[in-house]
Amino acid sequence: MFTGIVSDVGKVISVAEGDRVRHVRIESAYDADTIEIGASIACAGICLTVTSCASSSGSGSIFQVDLAPETTRLTTSNSWIVGTRINLERSLRIGDEVGGHLVSGHIDGIATIVSRDELGEATRLTFEAPAELARFIAPKGSIALDGTSLTVNGVTGNQFDCLLIPHTLAVTTWSGRQQGDGVNLEVDQIARYVARFLEASAPDTERKD
Repeated sequence: MFTGIVSDVGKVISVAEGDRVRHVRIESAYDADTIEIGASIACAGICLTVTSCASSSGSGSIFQVDLAPETTRLTTSNSWIVGTRINLERSLRIGDEVGGHLVSGHIDGIATIVSRDELGEATRLTFEAPAELARFIAPKGSIALDGTSLTVNGVTGNQFDCLLIPHTLAVTTWSGRQQGDGVNLEVDQIARYVARFLEASAPDTERKD
């Protein structure tokens, strides 16, 4: 479980294609001594398992994650190459402050940036969500994009927009994102369960003979 508060921006330093598994090594500022094998780290919003970890130059670390075919199919991880910058977040611990909203790291789909508007110090990004996910996105609701907890400002059809403040732009990968980029989207868990409850509780309108 995560909160959508990015705590580091890592960099892909190697990608190796295995037998239907993609092995990716990421350099981060996290202390290697604090990362256990099997730990979960959200990488661009994707909950991934650490399969190896070593110290890098200074006090940082280089950890490896393995991507299954389903992960690369449903997320932007299939486009990661050496040098790709990735939002990172360590898993939530009991007693930690939930500064964003509860995020599982299970990506629902890929949204596309349709416009980027600079509004003084802030930036407004407008996204196109997959049609099957748009019903979970509501004005003033929460959404996780590339692992960042953001507030939805407005919704028009399958499109929605978010405002990013200078701090968010400075400590995440958002400063470099442009029109046409795909981003990992995870809808708010509350919205997902409410929709499922309403579907399950709806009266059966089918005619019964």
